Amino acid sequence: MKLSVPGRATATAVTAAATLLVGGSIAGAAPAPHPAVAAAPDIPVANVKAHLTQLQSIATANGGNRAHGRAGYKASLDYVKAKLDAAGFTTTIQQFTSSGRTGYNLIADWPGGDTNQVVMSGSHLDSVTAGPGINDNGSGSAAVLETALAVSRAGYQPTKHLRFAWWGAEELGLVGSRYYVNNLSSTNRAKISGYLNFDMIGSPNPGYFVYDDDPAIEKTFKDYYAGLGVATEIETEGDGRSDHAPFKNAGVPVGGLFSGADYVKTAAQAAKWGGTSGQAFDRCYHSSCDTTSNINDTALNWNSDAIAYAVWALSS
Repeated sequence: MKLSVPGRATATAVTAAATLLVGGSIAGAAPAPHPAVAAAPDIPVANVKAHLTQLQSIATANGGNRAHGRAGYKASLDYVKAKLDAAGFTTTIQQFTSSGRTGYNLIADWPGGDTNQVVMSGSHLDSVTAGPGINDNGSGSAAVLETALAVSRAGYQPTKHLRFAWWGAEELGLVGSRYYVNNLSSTNRAKISGYLNFDMIGSPNPGYFVYDDDPAIEKTFKDYYAGLGVATEIETEGDGRSDHAPFKNAGVPVGGLFSGADYVKTAAQAAKWGGTSGQAFDRCYHSSCDTTSNINDTALNWNSDAIAYAVWALSS
């Protein structure tokens, strides 16, 4: 996320929530007129963490960061692209210039689905220069990557077209995502039925925040967490500070998840979610200590599953 201005519930519960959302079936109701939509798969948190380990290794080998215009960013992009190419995605690298350095966005399209209705999920792949950026935003990048790979493993054939994106130079002011949106024709912009953004989803002292932008997308995430019995709050800390903003400004419906940055967790939030009140959601935000040790596994696990849940539900 760019700089600011002055234990799992059962799969049964999640599957039940998914069935209610996409099929609308309840006990005693008449059978749905259409075949049941396949439930989203569980996203193995170990796989997401393995991607984070790779991003950490890339940063360590490249001056301790994965920042725009640095070797660590390009190596991160190459890692993600190789995984997607092997899984059958059509990948495109979009190049731009910012602060005198070359930047890159990575776009991955899953073959099939109605290309006039695109469900897009994205995260920024760059870190700040101060550290490796494993929560900010390796966490979102790794979870979106693993969700895309789950699409491939499942051989998922959604009604709508699926697109995934990893943005460059977010930390310099949403540069990559803004470049992408600004270079879409009005026709192609209108084809995006929703953009889902994931920027910091594994904070070590986590909160469970849902963007309150598009009502249908917001409800999808809230329904997922209701299935876990976890209360959520409306996301306000990152409003306008991440890559959903250019899409929202262009009239695209947006939504997303967030686990908190440098705001302080209140006593009420600690009572609701656990963790430590009076302490930032992420004490290592934009710092050298934002390493693989700076991740809460439960938050990463739940949020990764929530991404898949939303992708399946909104594209069916």
